[in-house]
Amino acid sequence: MRERRSEGGWGLLIVLLALAIVAFLARDALTAYLGGVVRPATPTPSRGAQDPPPEIAPSEPSMQRPVERARGVEDTVARGAEARAKALEERGR
Repeated sequence: MRERRSEGGWGLLIVLLALAIVAFLARDALTAYLGGVVRPATPTPSRGAQDPPPEIAPSEPSMQRPVERARGVEDTVARGAEARAKALEERGR
């Protein structure tokens, strides 16, 4: 009986290790897909007069990049379809 329980412990350890690896890979994949989410730096407290905060320029929405990528892929596919149609048309002549 005692041997079966230790085998279950090893199985659990292997499953946890696999989950950790998947989580690490998913984090890297999401970071690459979203273009690297930048977190704002926390200001350090200082003594004396402080400069006014810098003007923050409006940034593009976070969903804009994936939409632009999708449009680029759509254009590429459309151009490929046109090229294939043209090649088929030339073969038919």
